[in-house]
This record gives sequence, C-alpha cells and structure tokens, in this order.
Amino acid sequence: MVDHQGGARDGHLRERDEELRTAEQSLDRLCRDFEAGGTEIGELLVYASPAGLGKTAVMDHVRRLAKLRKTCTVLSGRGGERQVKEPFHVLKQLLLPVLGGLTEAERSEVFGGWYGIVGPAIGLVPPSGEVEQLDPQGVRDGLDYVLTQLAPRRAPLVMMVDDLHWADQESLTWLASFAVRARHLPVLLVFAHRNEFEEEGRSLQQQIESQATRRHVLRPLNPASVTELVRDELGAEAEDLFCRQVWAVTRGNPYDVAVLLREVKEQQLEPFEENVQQLHDLAAAAKGMTMEYWLEKLGPRVIRFAWACALLGTDIKQNLAGAICAQSPAEAEESVRQLRRHHVLTTGPNGRLDFVHPVIGTSIYQTMPPNTRTGMHGIAASAIENTGGSLLDASRHLLETHPEGDDLMVAKLRQAATEHLAIGAPEAALRCLQRALYEPPDEDLRAEVLYEAGSAALLTDPLATVHQLKQALALEPGLSPEKRVDATFRLSEVLAHSGELVEAAEVCRIEAERTASATDRLRLEALHFMWIAWQRDEVDGPERSRRLADLGNRISGQQAPERAVYTLRAWDLTLRGEPAHRALGFVDQATDAGRLPEGLGWRNTTWGFELPAIIGLTYTYTDQLNSAEKLFAEAITEFEVAGWSGAHRGFSYFLMGLVRFRRGLLAEAEDFLRRGLRLSERIAPDLPLQWDVVGVLADTLLARGRVDEAWELARKYRFAPPYHPTAMVLPDAPTLYGKLLLAKGDRAGAIEVFRSVGAQLSKRGWYNPVWAPWAGQLALALAPDRPEEARETAAQALEWAEKFGTFSARGTALRIQAAVSDGQNAVALLEESVNLLTQSPVSYELACSLVDLGGALARTGRLTEAAEYFYQGIELAQNCGAETLVAQARRELARTGLRPNRLRTLSKESLSQHERKVAELAAQGVPPHRIADQLNVPLSLVHRRLAAVHRKIGTGPEGLAEALGLPGPEPEETD
Repeated sequence: MVDHQGGARDGHLRERDEELRTAEQSLDRLCRDFEAGGTEIGELLVYASPAGLGKTAVMDHVRRLAKLRKTCTVLSGRGGERQVKEPFHVLKQLLLPVLGGLTEAERSEVFGGWYGIVGPAIGLVPPSGEVEQLDPQGVRDGLDYVLTQLAPRRAPLVMMVDDLHWADQESLTWLASFAVRARHLPVLLVFAHRNEFEEEGRSLQQQIESQATRRHVLRPLNPASVTELVRDELGAEAEDLFCRQVWAVTRGNPYDVAVLLREVKEQQLEPFEENVQQLHDLAAAAKGMTMEYWLEKLGPRVIRFAWACALLGTDIKQNLAGAICAQSPAEAEESVRQLRRHHVLTTGPNGRLDFVHPVIGTSIYQTMPPNTRTGMHGIAASAIENTGGSLLDASRHLLETHPEGDDLMVAKLRQAATEHLAIGAPEAALRCLQRALYEPPDEDLRAEVLYEAGSAALLTDPLATVHQLKQALALEPGLSPEKRVDATFRLSEVLAHSGELVEAAEVCRIEAERTASATDRLRLEALHFMWIAWQRDEVDGPERSRRLADLGNRISGQQAPERAVYTLRAWDLTLRGEPAHRALGFVDQATDAGRLPEGLGWRNTTWGFELPAIIGLTYTYTDQLNSAEKLFAEAITEFEVAGWSGAHRGFSYFLMGLVRFRRGLLAEAEDFLRRGLRLSERIAPDLPLQWDVVGVLADTLLARGRVDEAWELARKYRFAPPYHPTAMVLPDAPTLYGKLLLAKGDRAGAIEVFRSVGAQLSKRGWYNPVWAPWAGQLALALAPDRPEEARETAAQALEWAEKFGTFSARGTALRIQAAVSDGQNAVALLEESVNLLTQSPVSYELACSLVDLGGALARTGRLTEAAEYFYQGIELAQNCGAETLVAQARRELARTGLRPNRLRTLSKESLSQHERKVAELAAQGVPPHRIADQLNVPLSLVHRRLAAVHRKIGTGPEGLAEALGLPGPEPEETD
C-alpha cells in the first residue's frame, strides 16, 4: 500500500484521534479475545469520506498498528479506478500472498475441494479446463470456505481494503457477503471508501455498512489544525491571515493543504498577509492539475511515462510502464526519479510503484488526449501479452481501444471472454464479447459472437441471453447447423428457467421443422416434449402423450437423443399412472444399468440437468428410491465440484430432500429442503425451484406434525392459488395446498381444491396416485359428512394405485380405504396395507399403517395384537422423525390401558435382518466404507444401522463381537 511521507501524513492524521483509537481498541480486543480462546469475535470498521481527507493515511496507520502485534496476520488490498472492471483484482491483492505461501498440507486443509475453483479466480493457478463456465456464486461459496478455514489458522486475522468504492464487482460482492460471516470468525475487517460507488455497487455498500461495528466519517480539518500544518511546513512566522486563507481555499482538506503548501514552497512565496491573494490561484492550479500544469512540472517525456502509469492504475510495474511509452530502462528510471521528486509516484510495501494519492492518478489519466489514451491502451494490451501476461490482464485495455474492424482484436476479445468464464467472471466475459461486436467481426462470425455473448450471460442476465441468442438465430449468414441447435437449446433453457415454458417448447418445435439432420431434429423434438412436460397447463395432454409415444416407436438407437426420448416416455407413463414396470423399462433403455450414460450427465451442456432429474424422479415415484438417491447424490457432488452453487445445486438439494421424504427420513429431508430453499432465496424470488422446495418442505412438516409451521411457511412464500403462472410444481402443488387446508381443519376448502385438481389432472390424463394423491385426500376430507362418497373416492384411488402397481402406492391407498371403512373390513385392509408397505422403501407410510392397524385392532377388542403393531409403529415413527405420529400411537395405547412403550430387554434378537448383517461385518473389523461397498448401500445408511445396532444391544464397537456371539476380528500381524 501507499506510504505517504512527511507533512502529508501528519496532516491526514490530525483530528483523527477517535478514528485511530477505535482501530487500536478493536485490534487489542481481537488479540485479547483470541488469546482467551474466542473464535466468534469478528468486527468491521468502516472509514468514509470524500477524496483527500485522510482515509489512506488512517489505513496505513492501522496497518502499522496491526503489524506491531506479532500474532496478527495482516492482509491488504486496494481498489483501483482503472481496475474497477478487472475481475477479482482486490481479492488477488488480499489473498494471493497468504494463500500462495501455504504448504502442501495446509493448502489441502484450507481449500478442501475448492482449489480448482478458487485458485484460478485469485490467480493462484490457471483454470483446469474441466469446467467451461464457473458459477460466480460457486466461486463465492468457495471463497467463504477457504476464508473460514484460513482465519483460524492465521488468527488473529486483519483484512484491510482501501478505496473500496473502486473494488471490482466480483470482489465487492464477496466482501459484502463475507462482512456478514466475519463476525463468526477471529477476523477484523477494515474498509475505507468514498461515497462514489457505481450504481451496481450501492446496494453492496449499504449491505457492508449495515454490518459495521463502527463507521467513521472523516471531516475536514479545523482552522487551528491547518494553522499548525502551515507553520510546521513554512515556519513559525507564518501570519494568522495567511494561515486562515490556506484553510479557506482548501476547505480544510488535508491533501489539498499539503499540495498547496508544496506549491507555496516551490514558488518561494512568503507566508505573509500581502501574499494571501496568490493562494487562490496556486490552489486552483494545484487542484485542477490540467495538462498545462503537468507539462510545466514534468515535461513531455516524463508525462508520457506518467500516462503509462495512470493506465496501469495501482501496483505499477516500471518495466511495463516503460514499454507502454517506449522508454528504455534508463529513461524509465529517470522518469521515475522525476515523478518521485514531484510527489507523483512513491513505492508501495511490495516494492512496486504507486501514485502518492489516487487523485493524482485520476488527474493524469484525465489529461490524456482521447486519441492518445485509446492508442496507449492498445499498446498496453500488447505490452502485457509480450511480457508474459494473460488476456485476462490485457482485456481491460482492449475494451478501451477504438473499433477498427480488426479480426485479430475480435479473436483476442473472444479468447479473453473464454478465460473470464473459466474463472467465474461472466460479466467481464460479456463486456469482452460486446466490445467484439462493436469492432465489428466479419459478417460470417457475427452470429457466433452473439451466441457466445448469450451463453456468457446465461447465469447472470437471462434477458440479455434471450435477446442475443434470438439475434444469433435470426442472422444470415448465421450459425452452423450444429451451433443453431445448441443456440436453440440454450435459448429454450433460459426461457424455461425464467418460467416461459410455452415459448421454450415452441422455439424447439419451430427449429426442429427446419433442421435437416435427423439426429439434431430428434434432439429438438425431445426438448420440445420435455418443456411441455414441465408446463403447468396443457391444452391436450393425451394427444401430446400419443405423439410422444409415436416418436418413441419410430426410434431404436442408443444415442443421447434416443435415450432422451426414452426418458420422457418413462416420465409420461409415470404421470399417467400407467404400470410402473413399463416406465422402468424405458428408464432401463435410457440408462446404463441405472447409471447416466455419456451425453446425459448432470453437467452436460447439450441437454441440461432436466433429463437426469426426470430419470431420478421416475425412480422416486416408482419405489426405486435407492437408485434415485444415488443419482441425486451424484448430482450434488458434481455441482459442488464444478462450483455450481445456484439453481443447479438448489435443485439437487430439492431432489435429495424429496427422495428422503419418500423414504420417511423426515429430519434429513427437512435439512436438504431448507438448504435448497436458502439457495433459491439468494437467486431470485418466485422461481419454480422455490415453489418445488416449499411444497415438499410443507409436506414434510405436516408429516412431522408441525402443522402451524407448515402453514406459516406456505403463507410466507405465497404457496397458494394460482401457484406459479406457467411452471408445474414438483410434486403437484394444488394437492399439497389441499393437504395444508385439510390439516388446518378447513375441510370445505380442501374438498374444493381436491375436486378442482382432480378435474384438471384427469383432463390431462394424469392419474398417478403418488405424484398427486388428491383422490385419497379427498376421501379423507369427505368422510365425516359424506361417507359413501368418501368410500367411492377411496375405491377409485385404490383402483389407480393397483394399476400403477408399486407397493407404496397400493399400500397407501389401502390405508386410505381403511380410514373410510369400519370394523373388520378396516382391519383386513390395513393388514394388507402393512404387508405391501413392508415390501416398499417408504417407512413413514408404513409407520402410519402400523399405527392405524393397531387402532383398528384395538377397536375390535384384539388388544394384544394391537399393542404389537402400535409398538412397531412407534419405533418406526421415531426413526422417521414423525413426533406427532408417535404421540398419536401412545394416546391410543393409553386409551386402551396398554403400556406406552414395549417392555423388553435390549439384545441381539432385536436387530433387523439388515442391521444384523451390518453388525456382523463390523464385528469382523470391516470399516464402514467397506461395508457400504460390500452391501451396495450408501455410507450414511451403514452409519445409521450401526447406530441402531449399538443402541439395541447396548455396547460400543469394542464389545460388538462378544454381544453377537461371534469371534472378534483377527489381530494384525506384527513384525
């Protein structure tokens, strides 16, 4: 950072006692609390003022105070007016020195799995090339992780950023979010800025300042302080009126005072009353710093070097500046000497040149004639490349050049955009591509550049993506046939993700009609059907299903387009409630033994993540929950590794939450769903993702008995009619809303909703009783007042469930049928329900049927049998996290005079077959991850079963073999 010298520093620190005292107290508190074992001890100090009032001098002083404390790690960065569009410029200054100095072991601990994402962003390593376009939110998440790991290892940590108003958007966005997180770390943040943030940075400024422990606004010096400065610099004989006039013409600005006094000394002006009139002219000249002012001071050769420095901004390399202005090393050295003498340049702590004050750099840059400025920017870009710099570094200079129709310039800008995308800076990439369009490119390349611009904006500006991709598709000569299809897919994708599903489907249909290649046409036809499948409303669902079936019957291959059609057929059959084995047959054709084939992966840019999601959803609703869970776990891992932290990861959390809900792991489901909800909130409100998450989360809360919380969640996120205007909510939103009404006791409202959704889905030809269990819920709502209609409705629901054929659908429908039946008939239905659900993976539904069966048996006087089913239901409900179901079962037990809990001694006989197998392997010394591999089950499931084993037989790992009556593991051989 800049180290101001002499009187300028003294002036800048006058009347700053309170500001410096606050910093010293914060440093003392940080060090003291950390030494005492504190961790959540972070603070944020903010210093704000107009230019020249001493922010940098205060920051320099605080930095020295921090470095005097030997335990502190001090990280410094500074925004630059010229580098405000250079991605991660401030973060590179802050983090590269400390992260670049980590040992291999430290790096592994600090970065975890984020090295390939954070490393390129801060310039630590080049992009790996594995991911073409990093998600900016993923980079920010990675930075959060890295700093969370770094802070305790380098604590107490002091992070300082000067000229925050000139921080690049990528750095500023992360700093604003980290300001919230820092309070939970042993970190002191110290930021200084002018109130000159660009429009897009003002909300971030407010976010930062809202987190400040203390915010100081620096004020101009009073007349007495200026008088002291004048006499310190010019001698004690300086007259009062002269001193007063210095204060008046500078308005007490410490920097302006220092510059004016330097001019007074150079002019050898005596500090007496008769010279007061000249102060105004001197101050105006010094403050204006016009071309004439600098030419008079520096001369033409030195000012060209100063211009080169101004182009570079902060952290100036002398040899690079010399190359830009065509000066030899000796000439550059002389220019630097002159600029130091005139208090233009100084040396920063890193040994590189910097302007004594940012005002000087701004002034010199603004004195450059426009043609000279643009020409020197072009020279600067070439010089950076010629000295080993990257296009990432050179691109900000390329943006400032005059458009000349230069093909090489277009190529460089396109390559720079690619490099920006690879480090998670799509906005910088878009600036490069927009500049390339102004060059302009050759007519045969213009469509390609528009396509690239649209793709670059995909994650940050959907409207720009739509506009540019439509332009690219409309141009003649336009894109190659292959790129036309890619552009159409990306256009349809961004339209769909923005809720414009009808237009997305239509775009694909129209392009398919004009596409000659059979493979490409099939791809577009499949996409057309896919976007229709996600629409909330459909004019003729059965006809669309027929057309999809016809398309499927015409193909037989195993390439990606054919597999996409098989996937869509599987989902269509699932929603229609056709026999589940038919849907699974198409899934088998779409996958490689349950694994995603090449070309249909989660991060595949040809098809998007929707097709793998459809495969997983088909598994979810056809009782193949283990297969679904594997797919969704793969999605989470892939998105995390790629740094995709937006809608992709949010949707993967939703899917995992959904499958955990179906399995009856309600606490785990709630955790995943809340993670997905947090991600959806930081993207944008009212996205289809948010509706999906809220619906299943509300259903999960209902299953856990937290009805009021579920209702409040729905109210907060407006989960109510008319729902999302265009997108289908997963699973069916009206059915979920009807369940909420029924749980709140509004049976009339629920009946109306269920009848409406039944009519709508029947018109569409959708009768899946798991996806939208409206008929069963309608039967429950009708039962108190219209029992006969309730039984008829439940019978219809059972008929659809029998047709669909899964154990969970049939077992659940039988339980609903029993709920509207009486006596022995209800018992028989529930016995069959339990029998079916025992063969399914849906443990919560089984727990409900067990408790209901216990109640039905108790009502027919079969108390001993009832007790056993109650106890089984209670144990399973406890494992599910269904607290209210447990309470219901215990109330039923109490009502019949039975014990509220099973009376038994814990032993190995209480283990289930699955628990016994895990226990036997563990007793032999097989570690959990090997057990998971041998049994082909998730590691998390192994841990849960081991926990149940230890709980049931009352011993830890060391006593497991003995408790099971097995020999222990073989002792390891020793040399």
